[in-house]
This record gives sequence, C-alpha cells and structure tokens, in this order.
Amino acid sequence: MTYKISGSASETTRILVIEETGWTVTASGMETGSYEIDIGSESGPVLVVGRRVSDGYSVGYGNVTPTDYTLAAGDTGVFVGGHSTVYQNIIEYITISTTGNSTDFGDISVEVLGLHGASNGSNDRGIFGGAHNGSSYLNLIEYITITSPGNASDFGDLTTIREAGGACSNNTNDRGTFSGGSTGSVTNVIDYVTISSTGDATNFGDLLVTRQRIGATSNATNNRGVLGGGNISGNLSTVTIEYITISSAGNSTDWSDLSQRRQATSACSNHTNDRAVWMGGYDQNTTTYLNVIDYQTITTGGNAVDFGDLLSLTKRNSAGVDNGTNDRGVCAGGHDAGGRNNGIEYITISSTGNSIDFGDLTTIRAYIGSCSNA
Repeated sequence: MTYKISGSASETTRILVIEETGWTVTASGMETGSYEIDIGSESGPVLVVGRRVSDGYSVGYGNVTPTDYTLAAGDTGVFVGGHSTVYQNIIEYITISTTGNSTDFGDISVEVLGLHGASNGSNDRGIFGGAHNGSSYLNLIEYITITSPGNASDFGDLTTIREAGGACSNNTNDRGTFSGGSTGSVTNVIDYVTISSTGDATNFGDLLVTRQRIGATSNATNNRGVLGGGNISGNLSTVTIEYITISSAGNSTDWSDLSQRRQATSACSNHTNDRAVWMGGYDQNTTTYLNVIDYQTITTGGNAVDFGDLLSLTKRNSAGVDNGTNDRGVCAGGHDAGGRNNGIEYITISSTGNSIDFGDLTTIRAYIGSCSNA
C-alpha cells in the first residue's frame, strides 16, 4: 500500500514529512496551493512541517495520519528502469490524459536497461521482462499493480536471457508476449505469459526476422500484435512489420513496412480503434537519428504512412504508452546524438500531426520499459 498526505500552502513552502518512530524525513517537496505528497509505505502518524520560502517562517502542522491512495484507472502510464550515466531501477508514472512531470512510483529489484513491458489493461497488472544490468543479460520478469505505487515483485523468468525485445498483450484477455531481443547477438524467440498469474514464460514461436529493439503494440482484445522495425543480424536496421495473433501461439507473419528503416522506435495504439503508431528511432545503416512518426491500421495492414514528427528531438530508445480508446499516445525519454533526455511528448492517435510537449521524467534516461493500465 502507498500513502500520501495532502494540504494547502498559501505561498511557496518547503514541506517536510517526518516519520515519528525514527524521526527521519520520509518525504519533502516545494509546494504552492493545494498539494499531495507521496510518502511511500509509512502508514502511521507523521509530523508535517512547512517552511515558507519567502521569509523563513515555519509552521508545524502536528500529527497527520496519512491516507492510502490509488492512481487513475485506465489512464496511468508507467516507465521503468533505463540508463542515464548509470543503470536505473526507478519506476515513475504519469496520468496520460493530463500533462505534467512524472512522479516516483517505486523501484524494480535491479538497476537495468532494455526491459520490455506490457499489461492486462483495466485488470491493472504491468509486467516487465528481460534486461541488461551492465555486465549480464537477464531473464527476469517482474510485475506491479499499476494503480498502487510501490516496488515491483518477482513474476518468473523468460525462457532465455535477453534484453531489448518488444512486448505487447491482448489486454484484458490476459496474455502478454515478449518478442526478440539480444543475448549479445539478436534472437528470434517469442515467449508468452498469463499476466494475472505468476510463473515462468512459455515458448510462443519465432519471429520471421531475428531482431532486437522492436516497436511492439496491439489492438488489445482484437488480438493482433504488430512488431515494427528493429536491428537484425549484422547490426542493420529494418523496415519490416510482422504480426502475431496473441491468443494463438505460433510464428510471426510478414505484414508490411514502416515508412523508414529504423530500430529503437517506441510504439503505442488506440487499442480496439485499431491504429498503431511508431515514434522516432535510429537507422543503424546510416547512423541517423529520426523524429518521424508513422501509423498503420492494425487489422488491415498496408505499409505505415507518415503521421507527423516528434516535437523537439530526433531520438531513439524512448518509451511509449497510451490510454487506449481515449486516444492519447505518449513518448518519453530516449536519446539523440547529444545524449539522453527526459522529455515527454504526446499525440492524439486518431488524428495526425506533430507531437506536443507533455512534461519531463524525473530522471534523464533512455532504454526504458513502459506500459499503462488502459
């Protein structure tokens, strides 16, 4: 369970939340007006102290009993792990239908990059599989309850160690798939799990094209997963889009092409409204960072066509989330030739056009895992 305290500050104030048992600072924040501060798992009474910034005047609020809280159903996007100058174990979240900076959610068990994530939608579980911790490839799978901030828990293991594949699900139908990735060389393995349970993954089939850094998304309960772009053998980028029928194990099928060859693109969709979108990426063949956004109708296929451009950066290894039929897609983090960034941008999936500024991640990073509870 995660808890918060709330109140109101008449002017800019530094709020300190002090745990009574150990007299340690549980949380702090610079607040103006109404505020809510996440204080983690501390459920007992806390001492809240405010210090107004303008004149140094301190106000003691006395004992406050924190309240438990949950995040927005169908509208919470989660970003996990990644790499800045170091490997990260941070989990943070946004409310997709609003704009603003991300907020701390908890931690995963190890500091890693290259996780691929999926969820069972409104059933509220997010899963993250495969990773690299700086020295080893991992087969871990961990899970979170998306509306309840806190640390991730062990789920099981993938069938093989790897990182940087692509994950998607058939939403409330409860199957998640993990496709491709790298074990030092690219792999074509596809695994699946039942998201609401725990346990090791089972082999699903193989990709037609062996690759890593895939942009994966689906049309949710309509049951088709699409896998766009990636790096193939020889460290070359591809335009290929393949599909799988998520409820039926088997090999992927060649489907169509992205508008430009690339890897490390982020993907999202508006679920049963049937549009997939791929944002940004990198053409390894020409060492070119891309800001292109493509889209495709998932059930009918055809080559992806231009949607617009990312707002501010040509970037790769960003993270995509969406709020499903509510039609907003988000692209967070990533990096370009100048380094990592923490920018978050959004689009309206059913329209076309350039992305719009949303806010910032708490930490600059790329190679991020992501999912939402839409």
